[in-house]
Amino acid sequence: MHKIDDQLAKVTARIHQAATAAGRNPQTVQLIAVSKTQTAAAVAEAYAWGQRAFGENYLQEALDKQIQLADLKDIEWHFIGPIQSNKTRPIAAHFSWVHSVDRLKIAQRLSEQRPQELPPLNICVQVNIDDETTKSGVTLAELPELVAAISQLPRLRLRGLMAIPAVSNNPAQQRAAFAKLRSALESLNAQGYGLDCLSMGMSGDMETAIAEGATFVRVGTDIFGARARPAQ
Repeated sequence: MHKIDDQLAKVTARIHQAATAAGRNPQTVQLIAVSKTQTAAAVAEAYAWGQRAFGENYLQEALDKQIQLADLKDIEWHFIGPIQSNKTRPIAAHFSWVHSVDRLKIAQRLSEQRPQELPPLNICVQVNIDDETTKSGVTLAELPELVAAISQLPRLRLRGLMAIPAVSNNPAQQRAAFAKLRSALESLNAQGYGLDCLSMGMSGDMETAIAEGATFVRVGTDIFGARARPAQ
């Protein structure tokens, strides 16, 4: 097997096994291949083996890849990195999903700048689930107010929540963090929001994330190997 094909197969098998163990349909968990700092050729190779959703953190690098891969019509681009206000226009125009919205100003700009010819932009609100000072994300206490405001924006489709919990090798600690995000989603849905996405889980904790209801897992190195070049 080719390396990317082999790695994709291994990650897909992990997702399938974790979902089955949790009593879930594996089709309800989507893999986002995190392609930041990887080449367009590596993305094209993963695409050739059936991967369609790709996650990018660095805007200019992502836009360059999108130009190079413009012939791949059904590729799905997810922006998963921190968002600066001066970069919302190209994000609004060139991505199908944004997982890292954590303040109303950014959401308003994305809504205003989403091209009319495109469908509403799919949005996840990033939650700082462990209240880490070094991480982006809204607090659980602030979440309901932000969700209420974003849900009124006309060019966005609020889909769910995203989190990057504190790194832990303890499955119980991992699961407790993911359970908090799931509980927050359930609480919002009890208020009628109809959210259907939990973006949580990476290479080291995807099994516990899936056990707690993840619908997206974000995996990079386990598919592509080490980063191709330093982050931009």
